Amino acid sequence: MIEWSRQGQTHKALWRSEGGAPAPRRVEVADDTLAADTAYRMACEGTGLLWQGDFQNARHLLQALKRRADRKPRKSAAKASQKLAGATPAEAFHLHRQAQAQRARVLAAVLIPLEGDYGIALRRAPDWRVACTEAWGPATGERSVATLRELLGLVGAHEWRKKGVEVPALGAPPNNRIHPHYGVFSPVRGEYVDLVAQAPLPGHGLAFDIGVGTGVLSAVLVRRGVRQVVATDQDPRALACARDNLARLGVPPQQVELLQTDLFPPGRAQLVVCNPPWVPARASSPIEHAVYDEGSRMLRGFLAGLKDHLEPEGEGWLILSDFAEHLGLRPRDQLLGWIAEAGLTVAGRHDVKPRHAKAADAADPLHAARAAEVTSLWRLRQA
Repeated sequence: MIEWSRQGQTHKALWRSEGGAPAPRRVEVADDTLAADTAYRMACEGTGLLWQGDFQNARHLLQALKRRADRKPRKSAAKASQKLAGATPAEAFHLHRQAQAQRARVLAAVLIPLEGDYGIALRRAPDWRVACTEAWGPATGERSVATLRELLGLVGAHEWRKKGVEVPALGAPPNNRIHPHYGVFSPVRGEYVDLVAQAPLPGHGLAFDIGVGTGVLSAVLVRRGVRQVVATDQDPRALACARDNLARLGVPPQQVELLQTDLFPPGRAQLVVCNPPWVPARASSPIEHAVYDEGSRMLRGFLAGLKDHLEPEGEGWLILSDFAEHLGLRPRDQLLGWIAEAGLTVAGRHDVKPRHAKAADAADPLHAARAAEVTSLWRLRQA
């Protein structure tokens, strides 16, 4: 719960945070009279600003906080540059993550009250009830509070879900769109999908898709002629998202079985595909689990269990970026060691350079690692 005082009365409401962040300990009611510099100082001190003014002015305030968070004082900027210049790639990565976390805490200061039906009872407030329902489920009638930043992300996800993401590997438009749900990682980095679409299949019988997400890889396998897919995920949102996308693409429900479990379903398959998170670091929100895998838990679990779920002549396809290697977080020898320890051998590898915008952004603090990054499909067999 979150608590605040107004006109001598104490108010309480349900606190909503996708990432599990605690409600601010101190909450002040704020409106259009609050100056941006004062708001920034309060946000840096950890004070939540419960908005009671014009909704569009809350958006303007959030933009003002962003400008101040990104505008470093000259001395601080010089000091940070010196620190980065002498840092190892791993240290630079952790400094970057710390800076991101601090920025996120400041921008989370603007709070929006929601009515029991997810309505926003502020002047010039939009109607985001549908987007909230998609993300949080049906309204329960209980008043709640969320950060404006999280609400904007939620609405952005709602728009992505409506519009969809074109995936050329699924064929020609209009039957090649994937519609990601809130909290499910979007297949915007299409290079890994292309690898699955192009690698030679070991057979067209049973395949396992470990960590189904949006269902894009299951759909690609079906389009390539794989007769049966069993797709797994721990996240109910991902399973619902995959089910929706496969239905939109016209995949018969009996051709792809969706199963809520950690990693492998029972049995063995000719092909086992897994695209685990690429960076061995702690995720700060649920959706970041698609990118960050603390201790390489999913990667190591997949490798350790793969042999027991492969048919004798089957293959495991591990889709993995070497971004962590360039950051000094996981050396290539360690990955090869885990493969050998699992009783596996590398039958082949298919590589592709990433096409995302950050790979060409020289201003990115991690540009050197991003520019060198390669995404690979490792074809693994029983040794």
